[in-house]
Amino acid sequence: MMIPGATDGTGEHGMLVVFVHGWSVTDTETYGGLPEALAARAADFGLEIDIAHVWLGRYISFEDDVRMPDVVRAFDAALREQIPDNADRSRRFSCVTHSTGGPVVREWVERYFGAAGLGGLPLDHLVMLAPANHGSALATLGKERVGRIKAWFGGIQPGEGILDWLSLGSEDQWRLTERHLDYRPAENSFFPFTLVGQTIDHKFYDFLNTYLTEVGSDGVVRVAGANLNYSMVKLREDPEHSEEVQHGQERFTVQFLTPEGGLLRPVPTPLGVIPEASHSGEDIGIMRSVAPDNIGEKPVVDEILKCLTVQDADAYGQRTDELEALTVETQASDPHGRTHRYNMLVFRVRDDQGNPVDNFDMFLLAGPQYGPDALPRGFFVDRQRNTKRPNCLVYYVDNDVLSTAPEKRFGIRIIARPQEPFRKDEETRRHTYYRPVDFRIDGGTLAALLRPNETVYVDVELRRRIDKEIFRLDPGTAPRQSFKDRPLSGEIP
Repeated sequence: MMIPGATDGTGEHGMLVVFVHGWSVTDTETYGGLPEALAARAADFGLEIDIAHVWLGRYISFEDDVRMPDVVRAFDAALREQIPDNADRSRRFSCVTHSTGGPVVREWVERYFGAAGLGGLPLDHLVMLAPANHGSALATLGKERVGRIKAWFGGIQPGEGILDWLSLGSEDQWRLTERHLDYRPAENSFFPFTLVGQTIDHKFYDFLNTYLTEVGSDGVVRVAGANLNYSMVKLREDPEHSEEVQHGQERFTVQFLTPEGGLLRPVPTPLGVIPEASHSGEDIGIMRSVAPDNIGEKPVVDEILKCLTVQDADAYGQRTDELEALTVETQASDPHGRTHRYNMLVFRVRDDQGNPVDNFDMFLLAGPQYGPDALPRGFFVDRQRNTKRPNCLVYYVDNDVLSTAPEKRFGIRIIARPQEPFRKDEETRRHTYYRPVDFRIDGGTLAALLRPNETVYVDVELRRRIDKEIFRLDPGTAPRQSFKDRPLSGEIP
């Protein structure tokens, strides 16, 4: 990764600001006039930002072999080698990122500092514009189709290595999200922010790709997919709790899933939904559309500068409140009638032996009997299975509609295969299987779990059940016999 500077670039008499673009960008014109606009307005906020102290990042992401760790290592090398007197990473700086640039910098923070090393992090502010922190629904469409979407990639072929990271529910996202739970940013003078729009630029409309006009998104990234406020919960099969249920034409016993370790949430990160801002484009793109002569029409400029003024935990908390108020106002008064809030539910299904469970059906439940037919009309928006990790399934749902579920009861049912045999006869003999499972919550728990504009990671652990006949011992004195068609003997405890 290269960071070309202007004039001296030392930042000795002003704030050092590094810009990091998104995926498959090939020209630093992608930054539009935002760097100049920030420099022009900085003094109004008591800041000194000279364009000579601004660095514009450019990195390669459109080659298939380039992976996220490659970009992160190159970013670190560029910081140390190209910023004067920074070989030891001691120069303090702030970052403004767009789209995939947010995850790039977050991965850099994790790789070289992590939760335990935040005290030594030289990064003061991380202002992420429309970051794909929890991926993008477009990434799953595949390289060829995504490469044709000019709204994101300018018409060039995107690199498959970074595409894997961006696919909803990727293992890399899950790992970074888990580790972020331990971060205490403000306590270590590190201040991350998320600014995102939810306006669609219809110049990019494509009736074949409805994600470009998806509700609750900016045409590429969902608000819930950008937000660094999220929940994680692990559900484990409870062998002591089961119930007979009717499911369609079948009746069977479901085991219950119970939370292990409670609901985990990170320290809050300020989130602001910017009015009339889309992901990309020269008209309303959250970054590209900004120019020095239209600053008054682009609220994102002042919001970025307000973030860059934060120097302590109290000011960080105040900025959190201000951006929350902005989000409420933006979403309540959307001129296009897109006033609902949404959630992403990221499910990962594994068994107690650590095996991914790829073959399963999942049903959402609601109502007093926790049935699949009692869900409120219009709650469902989208569902995607990760193509590289089929044990990961992502639902996108309308939070405002789902909150109207009958008696505020909600749940999931997972029927995994191989499924428990109902009759121990020749046709249904299975020596390994999973039992159907349910997870059920009431209204209070639902409200705590499904907060508007957020992603919820649900790690499901099923018990892999095996029959004793998988391995048996016969006395040496016993007659030799075939064990091909032996009947099942019962589950190993």
